Amino acid sequence: MGKTADLTAVQKAIIDTLKREGKTQKEISERIGCSQNAVSRHLSGKSVGRKKCGKKRCTTRRGDRTLRKIVEKDRFQTLGDLWKRWTESCVETSRATVHRHVLLNQKQRQKRLTWATEKQHWTVAQWSKVLFSDESKFCMSFGNQGARVWRKTGEKEMSKCLKSSVKYPQSVMVWGAMSAAGVGPLCFIKGRVNAASYQEILEHFMLPSAEKLYGDEDFVFQHDLAPAHMFF
Repeated sequence: MGKTADLTAVQKAIIDTLKREGKTQKEISERIGCSQNAVSRHLSGKSVGRKKCGKKRCTTRRGDRTLRKIVEKDRFQTLGDLWKRWTESCVETSRATVHRHVLLNQKQRQKRLTWATEKQHWTVAQWSKVLFSDESKFCMSFGNQGARVWRKTGEKEMSKCLKSSVKYPQSVMVWGAMSAAGVGPLCFIKGRVNAASYQEILEHFMLPSAEKLYGDEDFVFQHDLAPAHMFF
């Protein structure tokens, strides 16, 4: 864990006031919502001139200006397109730098690490027994689902940040499965996927696909943790 973030001027003033009132460091830290160590450092004068913590930024101000210009040319670019055009401008970075993803909590990290550790020595033969599956919605026209737009606060009504749409956009939901042995047929789904419709998909599409690809051999069926999947 890194160092406690520096206190604001307001927090420092409150600490000084509470200290004069005879409050303990523990009471002060609970009152303003910071660590007791932060209170102690301020009162002892050790917080002045502390070395800044955190990872050193990998871009320059010039690189940031370049990215801003690329975004302003087309507010509806995908993250991949932005990253490609930015790196073409001689900026060395990663897609994660362009768009910081939500951090995983410790429990989620542990689950992923455990899963990866258990399967790190799997052979090609073992992976070939996995039948991967998922469903996805494909929009054939731009509508209520909306396109992602890159904009700052106050730019909501700018013409460059707006895009026309249709009242009733056309879309299609499909389910499919694939493995090293081949692919199964696409299942076109009407409406949302719930427990009942997912059971029909398994019976009429997944099992026939598995029989076609693996015959009487054992296989591992993979699906994600979508609510409709958790009933099985």
